[in-house]
Amino acid sequence: MRKIGRPFRHRLTRSALRSATPVVTAAALLFSLAGCSDGGNSAAARPGPEVTAPSVKPAPVWRTDPGSIAALGDSITVGFDACTVLSDCPEVSWSTGTSPKVDSLARRLLEHPARHSWNYARTGALMSDLPDQVDAAKARRPELVTVLIGANDACRSDVRAMTSAAAYRADFARAMKKLRRALPRTQVYVAAVPDLLRLWSEGRKNPLGKQVWQLGICGSMLHDPDNLTEPAVSRREKVRDRVVAYNEALKDVCAEDALCRFDRSVFDYRFTERQLSSWDWFHPGTRGQEELAALAFRTITGRAPEE
Repeated sequence: MRKIGRPFRHRLTRSALRSATPVVTAAALLFSLAGCSDGGNSAAARPGPEVTAPSVKPAPVWRTDPGSIAALGDSITVGFDACTVLSDCPEVSWSTGTSPKVDSLARRLLEHPARHSWNYARTGALMSDLPDQVDAAKARRPELVTVLIGANDACRSDVRAMTSAAAYRADFARAMKKLRRALPRTQVYVAAVPDLLRLWSEGRKNPLGKQVWQLGICGSMLHDPDNLTEPAVSRREKVRDRVVAYNEALKDVCAEDALCRFDRSVFDYRFTERQLSSWDWFHPGTRGQEELAALAFRTITGRAPEE
C-alpha cells in the first residue's frame, strides 16, 4: 500500500522487461525512437530560432526651415541684366539675393542670409555644367540646394544645336548622384525650365525688345519674332517641346530622390513683360526674380506634393 504524500514512480526493471509482452516492449522501443529522432513532427514541437524582424529605416523628412542655401544654375539665378545691361546682379537673385526689392528665398528662410547662402550659378551655363557646380558647392555643406538650369540648352542659334533630351537627362542624373554622394542629407529644390514660347509671345509686344533680340538672343526661339509662317511656328514649337522634355527629365530624376522637390509652376507661371528685364526682354527683371522667389518659397515650405 502506497503511503499518502509520496509520489508514485513506476520503474521498469530488467525482470519486468523480460516478462513484458512483445507488444508492450515494441511500443516502448517505438516511443523511445520517436523521441530521439529528427524526423516526423518532433521539430515542430521544439522551439525554433527566434526570428527578428528587419529594421526599417525611417524615410527622410523634408524640413521647411533649412539653415543654409547654395544656388546652382545659369544667368537667371545670378540676376543677369536685372540691374544693369550685360552684367550679373546676384544681390537680386531669386535664390540667394540680399536685396529687399526681391525678398529672395534666402531672405525668407534664413536668419542671416548673407552669411549662410552661396551662389554658384554662372551666366551661360548648360546642364552639362551642373556637376561642376555641385563640386563647388559641396564644401559648404548647405542644407538646401536650389537648381534652375536649362534655358541655355534650348536657346541655341538653331534648333539643331539644342541639347538632346537624353543628354540633358543624363547630365542631371549625374549631377544628382554626385550631390547625393557628397551631401546625403541636403534637400534639393529643382525649378522647371521657364516656358520660352510664352517669353516670345510676351516680349514681342515691345518694339525695343524685338530689336534687342536681333542681336542674337535665343535664336532658336526669338529669331524673326514677327514671322508667323508655318516653318517659323514649327521651329518655335520644337523649342517648346524640347523644354517640356527637359522638365519631364527633371521631374523623373528628382522623383527618385526622397529629398528632392520639383516645381513645375515655374514653367506654368503666366508672366508678362512686366517681369522681364528692360535691358533684354529675356531674363527676369527684379519683379520676375521676386516671383521666382515666391514660387520657390511655396514649394519648399508647403506640404509634400501629391503623387
